[in-house]
Amino acid sequence: MKRIILTAILALAALTASAQTLVVYYSKPGETYTPDGIINLKKGNTQEVAERIQKFAKADIFRVETVKTYPDEYMKMIEVSKEELNAKARPAIKEDIDISKYDTIYIGWPCLWGMMPVCMLSFIEKRDWTGKTGIPFTTHEGSGFGTGLRDLKAAAKGATVTKGLSLRGTAARSSDAQIERFVTGEK
Repeated sequence: MKRIILTAILALAALTASAQTLVVYYSKPGETYTPDGIINLKKGNTQEVAERIQKFAKADIFRVETVKTYPDEYMKMIEVSKEELNAKARPAIKEDIDISKYDTIYIGWPCLWGMMPVCMLSFIEKRDWTGKTGIPFTTHEGSGFGTGLRDLKAAAKGATVTKGLSLRGTAARSSDAQIERFVTGEK
């Protein structure tokens, strides 16, 4: 009996060890919008949240970066973003990561024009999401997820997309307790 229990424990431990978690996100430092006006950030709001999720989930992390350089000025950047959205563009990504070894993937982005940035769609659409759990998170200044959840579910074919975390960008640096509850599932 002890041998059966020990075998079951070891099998469960091996299964748990093989389950890996990744945080993948897009974030842009520099000028950003707040209710108090445009401010300049050394690190984007979504990156702040992604790094906290990584810490609480003990996950690997990957930042989606585009080959194309976007304007530093916020108003110019959102105009370029709007043009890309309207053109259904899929900008090239600088680096790549193999997601096949990950079972759970947190997927984060800043909500622009009420939508997921098209560079995230470039990343998501080129991967096999079969059997994976996608956990979305976004930063915004009033739009919440916008159409991002719908876009994610359509792009991450085969994934189970769970309820996500939507945070105001201005709260990104002061929401550790909320982010930890999101990751651990505690109420």
